[in-house]
Amino acid sequence: MRQELTTPTGRVYLTIDTDRANRWIAVNWQGYLTAESIQAGARAYTKTLAESGFSCVLNDTRDVRGPWEHSMDWVINEWTPAAAAAGLRYFAMIATPDSFAGDSAAAFYAQLTAFQARVFADLNTAQEWLRQQVRS
Repeated sequence: MRQELTTPTGRVYLTIDTDRANRWIAVNWQGYLTAESIQAGARAYTKTLAESGFSCVLNDTRDVRGPWEHSMDWVINEWTPAAAAAGLRYFAMIATPDSFAGDSAAAFYAQLTAFQARVFADLNTAQEWLRQQVRS
């Protein structure tokens, strides 16, 4: 099942897919993200994760434009414990190296302790890492 979250102007900023074959939630962020869109999107896919009973998220930020440090405190202090409580154990973030979003991803990863997370530069490597976690 696919969900799309949109801005007030109708632009999609997040797609959420429940990947039953791989037993993970796949999310794809797009465009410039505000604090409000990050919070709404993270809450939405965390709810989907809890409802699915899965423990893995494939989080693709390659289409994000600009940094999201403005939301780092909220992500680390509020979303992270909520996501862990919802069952998140393995988080694969795909980010474009040398981008503002990539810098944000590295900062996120450095502060994370509630679940295992890795940052990847490509989709295939991220998927393979998650597959290994699902099998273990």
